[in-house]
Amino acid sequence: MNREEALLIVKKQITEHRYIHTIGVMETAIILARRYGEDERKAETAAIFHDYAKFRKKQEMKNIIIRENMASDLLLFDTELWHAPVGAYLVEHEVGIKDLDILNAIKYHTSGRVTMTLLEKIIYLADYIEPGRHFPGVDEVRDVAESDLDLAVIMALRNTISFLMIKKQPIYPDTFLTYNDMVKQYRQEKGGKN
Repeated sequence: MNREEALLIVKKQITEHRYIHTIGVMETAIILARRYGEDERKAETAAIFHDYAKFRKKQEMKNIIIRENMASDLLLFDTELWHAPVGAYLVEHEVGIKDLDILNAIKYHTSGRVTMTLLEKIIYLADYIEPGRHFPGVDEVRDVAESDLDLAVIMALRNTISFLMIKKQPIYPDTFLTYNDMVKQYRQEKGGKN
């Protein structure tokens, strides 16, 4: 399926505002894929479909999470997390995309996961730094993303965790685990400090 076909499918599922966000994520993901040596086509496809389930009814998403035996702890946390794993499921079953790399990039774009792949990091970060995003800390992450993908992901995770803590909101355990894993790997591989 080409870009135009994919965008047409997604446009029917989301609001106009979210569609503009999706275009920004797609363009950012392609740039990051080119910069860091990932398959641009996979990055484009994962970015286009990353919010495919964003506006599905909460009950529908809950039913899918239960029926498909997805991480049951998801139901204990903010419903904003649900659209990522449910989206991966729906993209596979409604759209017919079977590429596990693409599906996992969609599945983990909100929470991250331990040992994220390059594509997963790109989609996570593209969603965070796309040009339409405006919040404290995003410009610093954008700057770092130009030269150090892993450090940019660490910064995005740290900012997200800090934001949720300030708001006194529960933090999904996978996000903490992702942050810890990324910091540990970064220190081992690059000898850096975040």
